Amino acid sequence: MSILSQRALRAPASPIRKLEPLARQAAERGLTIFHLNIGQPDIPTPPAFLQQARLEPGAVLAYSPSVGLYPYRKALAKYYASLGMPVEEKDILVTTGGSEALLFCLMALCDAGDEVITPEPYYPNYGAFANMAGATLVPLPTRIEDGFRLPPSEAFAAAITPRTRAVLLCNPSNPTGALYSREALEGVLKLCREHGIMLICDEVYRDFVYGEQRPMSALSLPGAGEHCVIIDSLSKRFSACGARLGCIISLRSELIDATTRFAMSRLSPPTLGQLGGIGVLEDPGPFVSSMISEFRSRRDVLMEELRRLPGVFAPEAQGAFYLMTRLPVDSSERFCSWLLSDFSHEGQTVMLAPGPGFYRTPGSGQDEVRIAYVLAEKPLRRAVELLGIALKAYPGRVEPVSRSF
Repeated sequence: MSILSQRALRAPASPIRKLEPLARQAAERGLTIFHLNIGQPDIPTPPAFLQQARLEPGAVLAYSPSVGLYPYRKALAKYYASLGMPVEEKDILVTTGGSEALLFCLMALCDAGDEVITPEPYYPNYGAFANMAGATLVPLPTRIEDGFRLPPSEAFAAAITPRTRAVLLCNPSNPTGALYSREALEGVLKLCREHGIMLICDEVYRDFVYGEQRPMSALSLPGAGEHCVIIDSLSKRFSACGARLGCIISLRSELIDATTRFAMSRLSPPTLGQLGGIGVLEDPGPFVSSMISEFRSRRDVLMEELRRLPGVFAPEAQGAFYLMTRLPVDSSERFCSWLLSDFSHEGQTVMLAPGPGFYRTPGSGQDEVRIAYVLAEKPLRRAVELLGIALKAYPGRVEPVSRSF
């Protein structure tokens, strides 16, 4: 008999991190690994963040309030107001990363057995957080051939049951790079109002938009306040992932009150991170716009190089800095492991995230990988070159099936 709970037994391994032991062994063999598996930008954190995320000698690094430092929440509210979001400081709960924000939100909305609908492929931690909250993630399949666009409102409506508590979207999407239009978001929001459920919108990558559409928040839509809650983070926007700074934004006071009670139990979000956050929010300068320009260039480089590889297919990413890509392989799980255990070229290899971990539907994503284009142009081109060499050498390569796109 297992000593573990069913929750522990059901907890999925992260497809982003589970190959780390193989990567460590490859590094110990002297290989250089180009990491395209994890969303860790290589752009230096703004000096204003680093300069303010510290204390003077003799000071005490104390707990912050459970809801977050008041000046930091005021700075966040000012930023959100600039995006047309009707948010005040009282509508914001600061969390230890966007991950904690999402977990608290699901715990506040869901009882055991309740359901949350989300398009797949999705960020794998959504499944983990739903499991921790006792809820069930209900996937709505999207198609790589369609650029992973949001399913129509009718598909969401068909998935709603008496146990449905929320729809969860990531916009722009991790892992697909898809960007949902204002009209699509309005359709989902309308459905949520009609059924009395919440729209949870993960907007961590809100600023990472590469086309003509401007960054926007679902909370800025007319009538969104009663049925929309936003998950956000400074991690990607200011290249400060290790600061672990996220937040919940909601105009529903009962939701903020409930998540605040959870926050009290974990005591305090990171104090130094919030001090640094105040620094960049008060004076962001050109940092964000220059970083978005850099990632747009990287997106273009990635698409250019992938198009050179026979049998590889990927829709052009519209936002974030990820791309789900179809490869001519028998199993992306085996291929990604093989890259680290058996393949090298001139002492180098590449690390990717295998596709099945981004899906809940059995059998999905078997020939897909997620690529995080977090490297500068030269190493990114080299990484894709290595991918092409590896695909030619991989013993499980398959000829791509002709599909009608």
